[in-house]
Amino acid sequence: MTTLAAKIAQHLLAIKAVELRPEVENYFTWTSGIRSPIYCDNRLTMSYPNIRKDVALGMVELIKQHFPDVEVIAGTATAGIPHAAWVSELLNLPMVYVRDAKKKHGKTNQIEGKITPQQKVIVIEDLISTGVSSLGAVQALKQDGAQVLGVVAIFTYGLDKANNAFTQAKCPLYTLTSYDALINQAQTLGYVKPEQVASLKAWRDSL
Repeated sequence: MTTLAAKIAQHLLAIKAVELRPEVENYFTWTSGIRSPIYCDNRLTMSYPNIRKDVALGMVELIKQHFPDVEVIAGTATAGIPHAAWVSELLNLPMVYVRDAKKKHGKTNQIEGKITPQQKVIVIEDLISTGVSSLGAVQALKQDGAQVLGVVAIFTYGLDKANNAFTQAKCPLYTLTSYDALINQAQTLGYVKPEQVASLKAWRDSL
Protein backbone atom coordinates (compact mmCIF):
# COMPACT_ATOMS: atom_id res chain seq x y z
CA MET A 1 0.00 0.00 0.00
CA THR A 2 1.38 3.39 -1.02
CA THR A 3 1.71 5.82 1.89
CA LEU A 4 0.63 9.44 1.64
CA ALA A 5 4.28 10.55 1.81
CA ALA A 6 5.22 8.26 -1.07
CA LYS A 7 2.19 9.29 -3.15
CA ILE A 8 2.88 13.03 -2.80
CA ALA A 9 6.59 12.47 -3.49
CA GLN A 10 5.68 10.62 -6.69
CA HIS A 11 3.44 13.51 -7.74
CA LEU A 12 6.17 16.10 -7.14
CA LEU A 13 8.69 14.09 -9.15
CA ALA A 14 6.26 13.41 -12.00
CA ILE A 15 5.48 17.09 -12.64
CA LYS A 16 9.06 18.21 -11.90
CA ALA A 17 7.97 20.28 -8.93
CA VAL A 18 11.09 18.68 -7.49
CA GLU A 19 14.21 18.22 -9.59
CA LEU A 20 17.34 16.37 -8.54
CA ARG A 21 20.90 16.94 -9.77
CA PRO A 22 23.11 14.56 -7.78
CA GLU A 23 26.36 15.62 -9.49
CA VAL A 24 28.08 18.40 -7.53
CA GLU A 25 29.01 20.32 -10.69
CA ASN A 26 25.32 20.55 -11.61
CA TYR A 27 24.00 21.68 -8.21
CA PHE A 28 21.32 24.37 -8.00
CA THR A 29 22.04 27.60 -6.14
CA TRP A 30 19.30 28.68 -3.75
CA THR A 31 18.46 32.33 -3.03
CA SER A 32 20.30 31.92 0.27
CA GLY A 33 23.46 30.98 -1.63
CA ILE A 34 23.31 27.33 -0.57
CA ARG A 35 24.46 24.92 -3.27
CA SER A 36 21.99 22.06 -3.52
CA PRO A 37 21.29 18.88 -5.50
CA ILE A 38 17.55 19.54 -5.19
CA TYR A 39 15.22 22.33 -6.22
CA CYS A 40 11.60 22.38 -5.11
CA ASP A 41 8.86 24.48 -6.73
CA ASN A 42 5.57 23.27 -5.31
CA ARG A 43 3.71 26.10 -7.03
CA LEU A 44 3.56 23.80 -10.05
CA THR A 45 1.00 21.69 -8.19
CA MET A 46 -1.57 24.45 -8.81
CA SER A 47 -1.64 23.53 -12.50
CA TYR A 48 -2.58 19.90 -11.91
CA PRO A 49 -6.14 19.55 -10.49
CA ASN A 50 -5.80 15.92 -9.41
CA ILE A 51 -2.49 16.55 -7.66
CA ARG A 52 -3.59 19.73 -5.90
CA LYS A 53 -6.68 17.83 -4.75
CA ASP A 54 -4.50 15.07 -3.27
CA VAL A 55 -2.40 17.76 -1.53
CA ALA A 56 -5.48 19.45 -0.08
CA LEU A 57 -7.04 16.17 1.06
CA GLY A 58 -3.74 15.12 2.61
CA MET A 59 -3.50 18.37 4.53
CA VAL A 60 -7.08 18.02 5.72
CA GLU A 61 -6.23 14.53 6.96
CA LEU A 62 -3.23 15.83 8.92
CA ILE A 63 -5.23 18.72 10.37
CA LYS A 64 -8.11 16.50 11.48
CA GLN A 65 -5.67 14.08 13.06
CA HIS A 66 -3.42 16.56 14.87
CA PHE A 67 -5.41 19.81 15.14
CA PRO A 68 -9.13 18.97 15.39
CA ASP A 69 -9.86 22.23 17.23
CA VAL A 70 -8.67 24.50 14.41
CA GLU A 71 -10.89 27.51 13.68
CA VAL A 72 -8.99 29.41 10.96
CA ILE A 73 -6.70 28.37 8.11
CA ALA A 74 -3.81 30.76 7.37
CA GLY A 75 -1.78 30.63 4.16
CA THR A 76 1.71 32.06 3.80
CA ALA A 77 2.21 34.54 0.98
CA THR A 78 2.45 33.65 -1.72
CA ALA A 79 2.88 29.93 -2.28
CA GLY A 80 0.78 28.83 0.70
CA ILE A 81 -2.26 30.89 -0.26
CA PRO A 82 -3.89 28.61 -2.88
CA HIS A 83 -3.44 25.51 -0.74
CA ALA A 84 -4.89 27.31 2.27
CA ALA A 85 -7.89 28.28 0.14
CA TRP A 86 -8.56 24.69 -0.96
CA VAL A 87 -8.07 23.34 2.57
CA SER A 88 -10.31 25.97 4.16
CA GLU A 89 -12.98 25.17 1.58
CA LEU A 90 -12.86 21.46 2.37
CA LEU A 91 -13.03 22.16 6.12
CA ASN A 92 -15.60 24.95 5.72
CA LEU A 93 -13.43 27.27 7.80
CA PRO A 94 -12.44 30.94 7.53
CA MET A 95 -9.15 31.73 5.82
CA VAL A 96 -6.55 34.47 6.11
CA TYR A 97 -3.12 34.92 4.61
CA VAL A 98 0.09 36.30 6.02
CA ARG A 99 2.50 38.57 4.15
CA ASP A 100 6.27 38.45 4.66
CA ALA A 101 6.04 41.95 6.14
CA LYS A 102 3.50 44.69 6.71
CA LYS A 103 2.38 46.67 3.68
CA LYS A 104 3.89 50.14 3.41
CA HIS A 105 0.61 51.73 2.35
CA GLY A 106 -3.11 51.63 3.12
CA LYS A 107 -3.85 49.89 6.41
CA THR A 108 -0.29 48.48 6.51
CA ASN A 109 -1.69 45.00 7.12
CA GLN A 110 0.53 41.95 7.37
CA ILE A 111 -2.42 39.63 7.87
CA GLU A 112 -5.22 39.84 5.32
CA GLY A 113 -8.67 38.59 6.27
CA LYS A 114 -10.64 38.49 9.50
CA ILE A 115 -9.08 37.04 12.62
CA THR A 116 -10.11 37.57 16.24
CA PRO A 117 -8.08 37.23 19.46
CA GLN A 118 -7.47 33.66 20.64
CA GLN A 119 -8.81 32.04 17.48
CA LYS A 120 -7.07 28.72 16.87
CA VAL A 121 -5.08 28.88 13.64
CA ILE A 122 -3.16 26.44 11.44
CA VAL A 123 -0.54 27.84 9.07
CA ILE A 124 -0.37 26.27 5.59
CA GLU A 125 3.01 26.35 3.86
CA ASP A 126 4.25 24.82 0.62
CA LEU A 127 7.88 24.20 1.58
CA ILE A 128 10.01 24.05 4.72
CA SER A 129 13.70 24.79 4.21
CA THR A 130 15.20 26.67 7.17
CA GLY A 131 11.78 27.39 8.68
CA VAL A 132 12.45 31.12 9.02
CA SER A 133 9.60 32.35 6.80
CA SER A 134 7.05 29.91 8.23
CA LEU A 135 7.88 30.80 11.82
CA GLY A 136 7.77 34.48 10.84
CA ALA A 137 4.15 33.96 9.80
CA VAL A 138 3.47 32.14 13.07
CA GLN A 139 4.91 35.04 15.03
CA ALA A 140 2.88 37.60 13.07
CA LEU A 141 -0.32 35.70 13.84
CA LYS A 142 0.55 35.46 17.53
CA GLN A 143 1.24 39.20 17.66
CA ASP A 144 -2.23 39.71 16.20
CA GLY A 145 -3.70 37.68 19.06
CA ALA A 146 -4.15 34.32 17.38
CA GLN A 147 -3.47 30.99 19.03
CA VAL A 148 -1.30 29.15 16.50
CA LEU A 149 -1.68 25.40 16.84
CA GLY A 150 0.98 24.44 14.30
CA VAL A 151 2.18 24.40 10.69
CA VAL A 152 1.20 21.98 7.91
CA ALA A 153 3.30 21.92 4.72
CA ILE A 154 3.67 19.92 1.54
CA PHE A 155 7.40 19.19 1.77
CA THR A 156 10.36 19.53 4.10
CA TYR A 157 14.06 19.12 3.44
CA GLY A 158 14.35 17.91 7.02
CA LEU A 159 17.24 20.24 7.83
CA ASP A 160 18.40 20.22 11.45
CA LYS A 161 18.24 24.01 11.43
CA ALA A 162 14.51 23.93 10.67
CA ASN A 163 13.75 21.08 13.07
CA ASN A 164 15.55 22.91 15.88
CA ALA A 165 13.80 26.20 15.05
CA PHE A 166 10.34 24.63 15.25
CA THR A 167 11.25 22.84 18.47
CA GLN A 168 12.56 26.05 20.01
CA ALA A 169 9.42 27.92 18.94
CA LYS A 170 7.28 25.11 20.43
CA CYS A 171 5.42 24.94 17.13
CA PRO A 172 4.36 21.50 15.87
CA LEU A 173 5.15 20.83 12.21
CA TYR A 174 3.61 18.17 9.99
CA THR A 175 4.35 17.66 6.30
CA LEU A 176 2.81 15.53 3.58
CA THR A 177 6.17 14.27 2.42
CA SER A 178 9.87 14.77 3.06
CA TYR A 179 13.33 14.73 1.54
CA ASP A 180 13.91 11.15 2.71
CA ALA A 181 10.61 9.94 1.27
CA LEU A 182 11.32 11.74 -1.98
CA ILE A 183 14.82 10.27 -2.34
CA ASN A 184 13.43 6.78 -1.73
CA GLN A 185 10.78 7.27 -4.42
CA ALA A 186 13.31 8.81 -6.79
CA GLN A 187 15.44 5.68 -6.50
CA THR A 188 12.47 3.31 -6.82
CA LEU A 189 11.18 5.08 -9.93
CA GLY A 190 14.58 5.44 -11.57
CA TYR A 191 15.02 9.22 -11.28
CA VAL A 192 18.38 8.64 -9.58
CA LYS A 193 20.81 5.74 -9.50
CA PRO A 194 21.24 3.67 -6.32
CA GLU A 195 24.84 4.84 -5.95
CA GLN A 196 23.69 8.49 -5.97
CA VAL A 197 21.36 8.11 -3.00
CA ALA A 198 24.15 8.15 -0.40
CA SER A 199 25.52 11.47 -1.68
CA LEU A 200 22.02 13.00 -1.75
CA LYS A 201 21.46 12.04 1.89
CA ALA A 202 24.97 13.16 2.86
CA TRP A 203 24.30 16.63 1.41
CA ARG A 204 21.23 17.11 3.60
CA ASP A 205 23.01 15.79 6.68
CA SER A 206 25.91 18.20 6.09
CA LEU A 207 23.74 21.31 6.54
